[in-house]
Amino acid sequence: MQGKLFNYWQIPIIMRNYESFKVNNVNSMTLWHKVRNPFVIAFNFVIIETCKYLPSLALKRFFYSLIGIKLGKNVSIGLGVMFDIFFPELIEIGDNSIIGYNSLILTHEFLIEEWRKGKVKIGKNVLIGVNVSVLPGIEIGDNATVSSASLVNKNVNAGSFVGGVPIKELKR
Repeated sequence: MQGKLFNYWQIPIIMRNYESFKVNNVNSMTLWHKVRNPFVIAFNFVIIETCKYLPSLALKRFFYSLIGIKLGKNVSIGLGVMFDIFFPELIEIGDNSIIGYNSLILTHEFLIEEWRKGKVKIGKNVLIGVNVSVLPGIEIGDNATVSSASLVNKNVNAGSFVGGVPIKELKR
């Protein structure tokens, strides 16, 4: 499923690309244990929580690769960064990118009548500032910059400078 938004010139902007799974009679979060094996989630949680406070970027990259996160060369992940514990293998970060302190990258979300999962692809030479939240199904193009304290709820074009809650283009 893809959400679309139209800008001032009526050019479609792809919002997010995710799979949606409907549930009946209960909120989707009550079925979390059916979405993913609890032992896999526990293992992912231990790795991610350990890496949040590891100062060594090389060790972080090694441990993140154990849970399936695809990292390019020279990726730097700041302290306190939280990756999705359900589907970390849906995260891909390109060469020479930086994820700032205390940011959050999600690949799933539980809603009342459905749950969703979507790949997050961060391009090469991307700078994501501190305290940024990236929702499932997002693609951030090469050489983009996301300002601190932003909510990335739609795709970011290559070379763009975006920020805010929700994001908007600040400069190209």
